Amino acid sequence: MSLLTHLLACLFGMGSWVSINGLWVELPLIVPQIPEGWLLPSYLSVIIQMANIGPLFVTLMHRFRPGALNETAVIYLIIGLGTVASFLLGFFWKETMVVGGVPRSVALLVLTFFLSAVDCTSSVTFLPFTMRLKPQYLTTYYIGEGVSGLLPALVALIQGVGVVNCINGTQSLNYTLNTSNSASSFELKAEYQSANFSVEGFFFFLSAMMLVCLVAFLLLNYHPSVAREHPNSRYTNGVKDKSQTKKKWAEQKPMMDPYRAPNLKRKSSFGTGSYSWIQVFYIFAILAWVNALSNTVVPSVQSYSCLPYGNKAFHLSATMAAVSNPLACFIAMFFPIRSLLLMGALTVTGSGIGAYIMGMAVMSPCPLLVNETSGGVLMVLAWILFILTLSYVKVIIGVILRDEGHSALVLCGAVVQLGSLLGAVTMFPLVSVYSFFSSGDPCNTKCP
Repeated sequence: MSLLTHLLACLFGMGSWVSINGLWVELPLIVPQIPEGWLLPSYLSVIIQMANIGPLFVTLMHRFRPGALNETAVIYLIIGLGTVASFLLGFFWKETMVVGGVPRSVALLVLTFFLSAVDCTSSVTFLPFTMRLKPQYLTTYYIGEGVSGLLPALVALIQGVGVVNCINGTQSLNYTLNTSNSASSFELKAEYQSANFSVEGFFFFLSAMMLVCLVAFLLLNYHPSVAREHPNSRYTNGVKDKSQTKKKWAEQKPMMDPYRAPNLKRKSSFGTGSYSWIQVFYIFAILAWVNALSNTVVPSVQSYSCLPYGNKAFHLSATMAAVSNPLACFIAMFFPIRSLLLMGALTVTGSGIGAYIMGMAVMSPCPLLVNETSGGVLMVLAWILFILTLSYVKVIIGVILRDEGHSALVLCGAVVQLGSLLGAVTMFPLVSVYSFFSSGDPCNTKCP
């Protein structure tokens, strides 16, 4: 097992979603300086789902023209595009154009579409590429994917994004000439702390991270020590070499799944035949569900669930949730339990915790225990356990599908995007159109 290959797989995985994750955490600094204001998150949600045209194209090509799409070339293209788009955002993010008589941040929205296309397409290209490495490096890739959310969050914390100070504002009332006294009322005003470095610097940082991903991908393809870590079965553009397809299935099976007897009858035509069609449907249904919950549904109400307990609880929840993702991947590296029963139990547990978070968001700005320290502690713990359990489920599903072949991993990426899409379509009208959730003033909301 090569430590260098583990490092490169992690850095490669980091480039999968680092750009969009970085854009989201930078919103508190971007929003006050553009004409769209706080409507920008709604626009971003729509743009990101439009960008699913990328993974749709790749999935259809794998389905109807297997081997025709050069997977390595596509990965080079999208990493390069992400690097350039992030770099250009550093110069043009607040440039506006008049569209229909109204100023719009056209450059920001267009470049965000390209970043979204890059990150969405990575789900159906980066993950299948790991078939060219030994199975243990898949978990390392998932750790890198978790770091793609953690690293921008940590840099944003250093930058000072979203830090609010409550200051006193005084308004004099009932002043009369006959008295020397006046009744004064004091109102707290929210004042956002200025950032330690600029938005431009943050986008240049994201561009540098994409460049690191590009270098890691180059080394994964050409470094001699990585070449020695390739498994016996080789894939070219997603199709197994002909010299390997001549081997009997019974001979391949022990290499793919050491826990299954080589002569066991195939349960279905899916992959290696290890799972029945009912089990395959069960696995993909859970995959879509956990990605819908963890990628779009619950994160879309994070501010509503956390801010009532204070800014410290909000920032701790966001940061520790970002830490929980790679932590779950790290745990899965040593305890890759493939039990479908455990997968279901963890999904139910994570969904229950997500329901608690959603319930507190619905009750915002006055959820349960809002004036108690225990309320904030429970919310932080809820976010940690929510991301930890569902991230572990996602990794285990990836490990299972990796053994079923390249096409299974392509389908895995497509279902991840489908789940995220369904979650976004469900939550967008509730949050942005019907205003189902209410936010309070960070300094003046009073709850009984």
